[in-house]
Amino acid sequence: MHLAVFLWGFTGVLGQEITLDAIATVWYRMLLTAAFMMVIVYYRKEWVPIPKKDLGRLIGIGCLMALHWVAFFGAIKLANVSIALICMSTAGIFTSLFDPFVNNSKHNTGELLIGLLGIAGVYLIYQSQQIYAWGVLSGLVAAILAAVFTVLNKKIASSYPVRTMVFYEMGSGWLLLSVLLPFILLFSGESVSLVPTNMDWLWLVILSLCCTVWAQSLAFNALKHISAFTSSLSVNLEPVYGILLAFVIYHEYEMLHKWFYIGMALIMLSVILQMLRVLRPGKQPTSYIKEKSGID
Repeated sequence: MHLAVFLWGFTGVLGQEITLDAIATVWYRMLLTAAFMMVIVYYRKEWVPIPKKDLGRLIGIGCLMALHWVAFFGAIKLANVSIALICMSTAGIFTSLFDPFVNNSKHNTGELLIGLLGIAGVYLIYQSQQIYAWGVLSGLVAAILAAVFTVLNKKIASSYPVRTMVFYEMGSGWLLLSVLLPFILLFSGESVSLVPTNMDWLWLVILSLCCTVWAQSLAFNALKHISAFTSSLSVNLEPVYGILLAFVIYHEYEMLHKWFYIGMALIMLSVILQMLRVLRPGKQPTSYIKEKSGID
């Protein structure tokens, strides 16, 4: 499980290394992941018929996922790996806030307060890193989009083989970006980097095959043998691994203000408090861990 989480955390480093623009990076990632998934699903004979209603939901989720990744990699380009990852760690908080709207349930006062704590952390980071303001906003958009498609995934997550679902989501997201790319090229005032270099191809294959396909398989195999608490704790370490990698590789700690660390502490505290609420004795664990597998 920790290896899977480490691979998800390594995503941010790869996003920094790839020289392509954010939308091109995601375009190639979704194309390669869909291709890998198609081969795996065919080999494992996991193709199943999906009704039009659920297929439409998978297509919608795939489109949201594509926009989420564009925002996430955009945050890395506009700011740095650390800021993008710590903003992404608020996705779980937003999930708990959005879930009642989709499932027609009442908001929990405790969860609202925890959400406000996390948002306060993001605000401190935003104020302390004005030079990276657009990167912080982009990371926040990525977290919100991740929360939305996580909630939408709940009603369908256990209905079909996961790899089949991921194939449809990756494919539909890739098609959306394929439609958007010509308009971006037409109206963009700056040149958009679309052609990968030799090293870009290596990073893209690692991003798709290792950080998506392999990480997903590792996580699902681990979930057969470990408790919900252990898996939740491991997944919440993703931004920690990613930030530590960014500190070691890029020395990003030299560029961050002390208020960044205070904001990060508030966000991590809110994540831990929410995790403890979800996993306390007698409360049914959510399916968030399963949904997160293979997404980042």
